[in-house]
Amino acid sequence: MTAHGQSVEALLDDLWLDLADLVRLSGVDEPWLLEHLQRGLLVTHAPPADTRPRFDAADLRRVRRIACLERDFDAVPELAALVVDLEEELAAMRARLRRLGL
Repeated sequence: MTAHGQSVEALLDDLWLDLADLVRLSGVDEPWLLEHLQRGLLVTHAPPADTRPRFDAADLRRVRRIACLERDFDAVPELAALVVDLEEELAAMRARLRRLGL
């Protein structure tokens, strides 16, 4: 990833996105996103003192990855979400091993 890409990621980590922002930045359409939210494949967050659903950078990465798996491998939404769950879990385990020096 380029230095510019890293700075964008750092900025996104501190931002909350609304539904329209997530649709625009992820490249999916609103019905796709609403369907995945309704199925429980995506979760909304709300920062303190705010009741509107919001999304963070991790949610943006998740939406992009699920959409990519569905498109490239013709995966059903539940399977794509499961693959992303497993990828996220594997990344967390690898990070933990690195922290432990293993």
